[in-house]
Amino acid sequence: MSTYTQDIEAVAGLKAAAGSPWDAINPESAARMRAQNKFKTGLDIAKYTAGIMRRDMAEFDKDKTKYTQSLGCWHGFVGQQKLISIKKHFGTTERRYLYLSGWMVAALRSEFGPLPDQSMHEKTAVASLVEELYTFLRQADARELGGLFRELDAAREAGDAAKEADIQSQIDNHETHVVPIIADIDAGFGNAEATYLMAKQMIEAGACALQIENQVADEKQCGHQDGKVTVPHADFHSKLRALRYAFLELGVDDGVIVARTDSEGAGLTKEIAVVREKGDQGDVYNSYLDCEEVSPEDTAEGDVLISRDGKLVRPKRLPSGLYQFRQGTGHERCVFDCIEAINAGADLLWIETAVPTVHEIKDMMDDVRKVHPDAKLVYNNSPSFNWTLSFRQQAYDTWVEAGKDVSAYDRDRLMSAEYDDSELAAEADARVKTFQADCSREANVFHHLITLPTYHTTALSVDNLAKEYFGEQGMLGYVEGVQRKEIRQGIACVKHQNMAGSDLGDDHKEYYAGELALKAGGAKNTSNQFNNI
Repeated sequence: MSTYTQDIEAVAGLKAAAGSPWDAINPESAARMRAQNKFKTGLDIAKYTAGIMRRDMAEFDKDKTKYTQSLGCWHGFVGQQKLISIKKHFGTTERRYLYLSGWMVAALRSEFGPLPDQSMHEKTAVASLVEELYTFLRQADARELGGLFRELDAAREAGDAAKEADIQSQIDNHETHVVPIIADIDAGFGNAEATYLMAKQMIEAGACALQIENQVADEKQCGHQDGKVTVPHADFHSKLRALRYAFLELGVDDGVIVARTDSEGAGLTKEIAVVREKGDQGDVYNSYLDCEEVSPEDTAEGDVLISRDGKLVRPKRLPSGLYQFRQGTGHERCVFDCIEAINAGADLLWIETAVPTVHEIKDMMDDVRKVHPDAKLVYNNSPSFNWTLSFRQQAYDTWVEAGKDVSAYDRDRLMSAEYDDSELAAEADARVKTFQADCSREANVFHHLITLPTYHTTALSVDNLAKEYFGEQGMLGYVEGVQRKEIRQGIACVKHQNMAGSDLGDDHKEYYAGELALKAGGAKNTSNQFNNI
């Protein structure tokens, strides 16, 4: 990308060539507009952010403390405010991404209204949210740079050369709010061709990383619910290849594919895999089926039989027509899924677990890394887990193993508030605090995400406001609970007109009309009450 100064010079050259019709065109104003819109298309974003992810993956391979994180966001404004907050508190967006949750698209973005996470929402809704998120992130860039341009003009008017140089440096080295999005494509919303078409939409909207799971598309369930049905590897791998072809067709050569296995909690399959030779993928997949050996005379009309090692076995078939796996094979099937997904071209893995325990994740990844030493995991720090209860129980069990007195605690009631200030609760919270770092070090987790955090924070904050505002606190419920906190914490959107683009619009009006511009940011603008706070 060209620099701010280079753009000024380029437009000045165009102005000189155009002559008098361009007399009112200010090259610096045009350069500012270019700087505020550095990404012209979603593909520009996808290529840029794919490079970021690849560099981060290489850095993580060298240093396990450099894991990445994201929060799921269900609206462009939510994603924008998250990145503005990250820049404010940490000075950089490095190793912080966005996650686009299919669950939240279904629950919050479907024209059908709230839906369960079963891939019933419109296919285009996911790509639309990717585009919306990046629209808001690009607007955050434009807003932040607009403020710097106004500071630059003020420094020039004041003749403060040092201040002018400092602001110019901030402009030249501006860090964008645009970060990678890991986007959930569920089980592909159909066959491999449907997966390819939807992937193209998502990549064209800006997604550089696509997460796909090995469930049957038309039987898909949330990873933390029952009734999950997996597919044979041949079916799943055709969709992995469809994603790769979509990336390559659009020129995002280093696009990232995240292969998710739900096998740990999925006990059902819709298909018996095709076997071409003993020990191949299909044979291994079928070996996990719950079968019983039968003789030809023991078979009934319509029975499905498998020839295995010279014997006939009958897979147990449910009234629904689905086949079930043997109990206790989830760990093995997850490991097998992961190894084969990497062989088929996946870049990152995702394993859904029943509870968040470092040792369980590590055990599976240790087995995967025997075959693929650099295998890296994306892990869902899910709100479906009761983190407080789970980690208190983990701490309790550790104490029991160590012979420590636990008579003051009831393991089945550890969620009770009476334990909140206890020694055991403090130990559990310490484990939660280091969980991500521990998993990255022990289980090679490259990326930690929370799928639905902003769904829960929205519900919580609205509950608090409604309780106070419609109760005895009245208007103080808003002033004390929201606005005053915004001011004290330096929340940018306390100036909501500025956040929505009012100042950007004024800048443009001035570019177009000069002194004749009718601007909103005059002396009578109520938002001036929030200046200099």
